[in-house]
Amino acid sequence: MTSERAVVVGASHAGAQLAGNLRRDGWAGEILLIGDEGKLPYHRPPLSKAYLAGKSGFDELLIRGSDFYTKQNIQLVDATAESIDRSAGRVCLDTGETVNYTKLALCVGARARRLPTPGADLRGIHYLRTAADVESIREAAVPGRRVVIVGGGYIGLETAASLCSLGVEVTVLEATDRVLERVTAPEVSAFFTRIHRDQGVDIRTQALVEAFSGNDTVQEVVLAGGESLAADAVIIGVGVIPNTELASAAGLSVDNGIVIDDQARTSDHDIVAAGDCTSHVIARYGSRIRLESVPSAGEQAKIAAATICGKHSVIAALPWFWSDQYDLKLQIAGLNTGYDEVLLSGDPSRGREFSCFYFRDGELIAADCINRPRDFLFTKRAITKSLPVDRAELLAVSTSV
Repeated sequence: MTSERAVVVGASHAGAQLAGNLRRDGWAGEILLIGDEGKLPYHRPPLSKAYLAGKSGFDELLIRGSDFYTKQNIQLVDATAESIDRSAGRVCLDTGETVNYTKLALCVGARARRLPTPGADLRGIHYLRTAADVESIREAAVPGRRVVIVGGGYIGLETAASLCSLGVEVTVLEATDRVLERVTAPEVSAFFTRIHRDQGVDIRTQALVEAFSGNDTVQEVVLAGGESLAADAVIIGVGVIPNTELASAAGLSVDNGIVIDDQARTSDHDIVAAGDCTSHVIARYGSRIRLESVPSAGEQAKIAAATICGKHSVIAALPWFWSDQYDLKLQIAGLNTGYDEVLLSGDPSRGREFSCFYFRDGELIAADCINRPRDFLFTKRAITKSLPVDRAELLAVSTSV
């Protein structure tokens, strides 16, 4: 071993991936992975899906077993990083300890956005971001109980599907005109609304929460206009906020996330960053974007590790995402920002599979594929390679066996 030390702050998916890749890329010095949950790094997407539904245990969520970190000589530190002294190359922890670094990686993720609504501090009101959050929600997920979910995004809908499988009565409140309004076309929103209503979920749009009421524990959700909904528990899923405070206090550039370049370097080239806490310019879309995506976090972590090890590699993969709800797998290729036209393959008003292709100025830029893996793979490849796409060809891929 050399006297060099790489310190990774954040035992997230990106943090675990980065630490492991450092060894693969030849880092011979020490590696410290600092996390504050008191658990081994674990996958977060299953939290609102299989883990909440009781279909998997915590050990199945682990990214790596404890033996991996031992074999790779990666030291796990249970602590919270409170500040960074860049001039001294040092991180101060809440334990009172300090750790010196040669290279530093920030993989600090994001936190659930809190509602400032009156009564939001009552017991029985939950956010879903960690395994501990899910374990608290599970205690309330008793058959016949009434759970109100505030937010009709992916987390809200995935949580609704999981709770339905447990026999819970679920209401979803979405403040805008339709669920998934920020990320999908109206046809996709209508499809998921139909599916959830068919499963017994009460979906309400243009539903603004005015207050939560109850004696110590939430009992009702009060809507603008005065209607009250009985609730044994409430789950709030209204987005996340990137954890940028540590970086900002250290003087690093922040713009809706810790600013990184295409090699995952921050404004201090001895510090890299990866995951939901970062924002970077994606040339394909011509703008700075912060992605909330495990595949993107994994790619950024790999690039960051390569950068620390002196290798030249750049962030270039097409963003992609997925969501599991009931027996449906939604796979998303690309970003549909600024789309001006959609092409549907299949009928979203019936059945349980179709694809929605997004175009901008005649160019295919993204696709939402529900139970259509062939469409997803074709679209991902076509957009990545900037291949010309004939619309009839898209429909042919969808209908081919």
